[in-house]
Amino acid sequence: MQLLINGKPWDWAGPPRPATVAALLAARGVPADHVAVAVRGDVLNRELWPATELEEGDEVEIVRAVAGGGGDDPLVIGGRTFTSRLFLGTGKYPSLDIARASIAASGSELVTVAIRYMDFDAPGGGSILDEVDRTRVNLLPNTAGATTATQAIRMAKLARAALGTNWIKVEVIGDQPTLWPDPIGTLEATRELVAEGFVVLPYTSQDPVLAMRLEEAGAATVMPLASPIGSGQGVRDWEGIARIVARVHVPVVVDAGIGAPSDAALAMELGASAVLCNTAVAKAGDPVRMAEAMRKAVEAGRMAFRSGRIPKSAEAQPSSPTAGVVRG
Repeated sequence: MQLLINGKPWDWAGPPRPATVAALLAARGVPADHVAVAVRGDVLNRELWPATELEEGDEVEIVRAVAGGGGDDPLVIGGRTFTSRLFLGTGKYPSLDIARASIAASGSELVTVAIRYMDFDAPGGGSILDEVDRTRVNLLPNTAGATTATQAIRMAKLARAALGTNWIKVEVIGDQPTLWPDPIGTLEATRELVAEGFVVLPYTSQDPVLAMRLEEAGAATVMPLASPIGSGQGVRDWEGIARIVARVHVPVVVDAGIGAPSDAALAMELGASAVLCNTAVAKAGDPVRMAEAMRKAVEAGRMAFRSGRIPKSAEAQPSSPTAGVVRG
């Protein structure tokens, strides 16, 4: 079924009928609090959302309140607005205290968490969930470790049940030495999870065709790697990232391989919407200071992209006037 949402066409596979306003909001990952919905020009009271059925071609308007003067460059993913364009992983930190301080210094509003079996034989201890201010920071569970679409889908469902979020970062690994994503498994898992109401952020390669297919499958973003996970090699295929940015309409989040703030800045200068990094911060000599440096680099890179860099020239271009040069 195709709908017109906020003036843009959207194909919704949707759950089994009835396809209601409440189901639509869940499918798009829109929090029900503080939003208003109009269907066919009529504003609906909140209590009518579960009973109001949508039909082919319906025009739906979804609005939310934002802070006045909230900026002219919002990042919107799955109906959620972010002021920070730096996303952070939560693994590998020396301690939970350092993880908490690093998240705060980064300004990040979205952090990833892994889903693992509980070890009932391990001694009790704190959890990263205890260190995250859930009123300010959103959780993005991932399917790290999955090697098949079936495994990733199961992990996503467990994450939703455990954490109460339908957001999921899909990772399906096809090659263990490089932790390179499996394109077929990633696309299969994305299609299935989108159909089941998840907001899917898939980890992928720099393949622009795959990025377009993931967008067609309903992915809320595409997340091409800069270089292999945890390698710190930086952006090795900057042209591949730029191609993806030019070909998809969903936000592009550069993920994996970031080693230094200059890498994050370059990714943003290429037009990426955001950067996700973990090891570069968690394993730094001073993770908290590195988190702050990454935040500033992302902000600078985004500002540079919006400013418009000069075109490259094969030859030198004099900066000073060529006329009136004093002769010897």
